[in-house]
Amino acid sequence: MCRFFPLWVISSLMVWVGMVGAGTGLATAQTQPEVFVKDAEISPSANDGRDEISVGADAAIAEQMSSVSQLTDVQPTDWAYQALQSLVEQYQCLAASQTFQGDRALSRQEFAAGLKACLDSLAAGADRSIAARLNREDLVTLERLQQEFSAELIALEGSVEALEAQLAQLETHAFSTTTTLSGQAIVAVNAGGFSGDRIISPLGGVISRDQPNPTLLYRFSLDLNTSFSGTDLLKLRLLAASPGSGDNAAGALEPNLGSATDFAVPGTQQLSVARLYYTFAPTPDLSLTIGPRLVATDFIDQNRYANVSFRDFSTQALVNNFLLLPRPAGAGAVISWRSPQAAIALRAVYIAASATENLPENQQLLGGGQPGDIRLFPTQGGGAEGGLFGDPYLGALELEYAPVPALKVRLQSSIGKVLGSNFHTLGANIDYSINQQLGLFARYAYSSYSDTTLGDIRPNYWSAGVALQDVFVESDLAGMGVAQPFILREVGNATQTNLEVFYNFPISQNLRLTPLLQVITHAGNQSSNDTILVGTLRTVFSF
Repeated sequence: MCRFFPLWVISSLMVWVGMVGAGTGLATAQTQPEVFVKDAEISPSANDGRDEISVGADAAIAEQMSSVSQLTDVQPTDWAYQALQSLVEQYQCLAASQTFQGDRALSRQEFAAGLKACLDSLAAGADRSIAARLNREDLVTLERLQQEFSAELIALEGSVEALEAQLAQLETHAFSTTTTLSGQAIVAVNAGGFSGDRIISPLGGVISRDQPNPTLLYRFSLDLNTSFSGTDLLKLRLLAASPGSGDNAAGALEPNLGSATDFAVPGTQQLSVARLYYTFAPTPDLSLTIGPRLVATDFIDQNRYANVSFRDFSTQALVNNFLLLPRPAGAGAVISWRSPQAAIALRAVYIAASATENLPENQQLLGGGQPGDIRLFPTQGGGAEGGLFGDPYLGALELEYAPVPALKVRLQSSIGKVLGSNFHTLGANIDYSINQQLGLFARYAYSSYSDTTLGDIRPNYWSAGVALQDVFVESDLAGMGVAQPFILREVGNATQTNLEVFYNFPISQNLRLTPLLQVITHAGNQSSNDTILVGTLRTVFSF
């Protein structure tokens, strides 16, 4: 049994395996609460433009550790210090890391994995001087360890061989050696209505006297992700979708202030290029992105619980900060930096949109739309200069601080020009994981627009909510959120409030079904508008 083996061997292997386990995300007594994983990370399919870009900047290259002093949580007074020092400096079996986590438990399988790695390293003979330093006692101990853990070692070897065979088969039948193909189909049934005899716009125009008809929404997308070096990404997304934000009851009855179903916003029935950009990492902590088709929300204003409209909330005002990014799509560039300790990250985005292009994002709010809509600017594209530094453009900066894995705080600022008016917005975005199942989120923004049809205005925005994971079945997700997207006394005589509840549950690994309910009170900031209720059954198939 293990108790007969020399203490330094057992301690060293336990230390080594403990660090390997920590690097692979195995649970420990000291591990922080697990946070929800964005669906975009689970399945890299089209995701409303909210791709978690971590190419190169967060990648770690395993290097051999040369001194035990490289471990920040190991002190010379620790009981396993000498054993760990022998393993690192005499036998060089340990890969570089910053922490040791010596209090974590390990299973026999983990122990066997660590033992096999050390045996393979010695057997490979990469450094003959190490093998030469093994004495007879060491060899006897290794032989006993091999006998004690023979069953686990055989099982591990079989697993490795099976994985190698599967990998070879995948490489043989791969779409491309450098490119991966993923796709997604969203199909949703939507129906809703309002009480009262009509719905009016923020400026008093009649939007509808009739109840909207039920509709069928769809969005199909294909992603081609290409990497030439393993730390870069060339993304091409092709997209086709139902007509636009007016094809769902919430967007038809309240088209101005972020009530539309977010995944319906693209609104182009013809196959079009929705994303085209290239990301590369000049250093491990820095990534750069440039392309003719970018969306700012791919890179900033992320949130673990309210960010991806095919996974969590679908109301525009809950998916992203409604005031921070008024025109997020166009050509541009992104710089993303993360500190080596991963506690601080800084992101900068610049987007220049075509002045004459009919962009759907908030177009009724900013310009165009119907005569009764807000139309902060007289005509869509009127007086625009165009060009890279013309009109409209958007520049945004985000500072993220994560003192612990459970908490992320983002401070944001955006400036730009939209249809002849300069704007400046300050924002905040917070998410907090209480435990493995429960999380909270909140956003806030204060904005300033000059020379609008209403004069110089300073609207406010806020949203907050709660999310639950693994409620009834594994990997399900439920949430409730509330938002007031456009708090401004110059518009209407009340403040619009949006509420959404949803429950997303898996049918299979690739198919998820989500019933959701949207409630809109004082639509368009008008107190005379009665409550709007909208129900949607969202089906998402990813491959």
